[in-house]
Amino acid sequence: MELDNCACRYFISYSGVKLPLKLVNELPDESHLENRNTYFRGFFDGNQRLLLLEKLVYGDVELRHRYRYHANGALADAEITDADGEIDVLRFDENGAAITAG
Repeated sequence: MELDNCACRYFISYSGVKLPLKLVNELPDESHLENRNTYFRGFFDGNQRLLLLEKLVYGDVELRHRYRYHANGALADAEITDADGEIDVLRFDENGAAITAG
């Protein structure tokens, strides 16, 4: 995943359960993280699509979501890494429907 040309922005939380997660309560800049124990960092491409989301707790990444998209903009897959390093990959078709392994 190429993040060099992505915009990194900071948020207090997210809303909903549908993927990709929707980050909310954006912080103006990195200086506002000083007194925060928990926050979210999002990397957005030129189309404002969220490519990488990280939940940081006391400076450590506790949760990570990596997103890839179909050419039509629909979510193609989500790679979710939890605090224990366990990785789950969810795949979606071009209409947004989950593709089950089998």
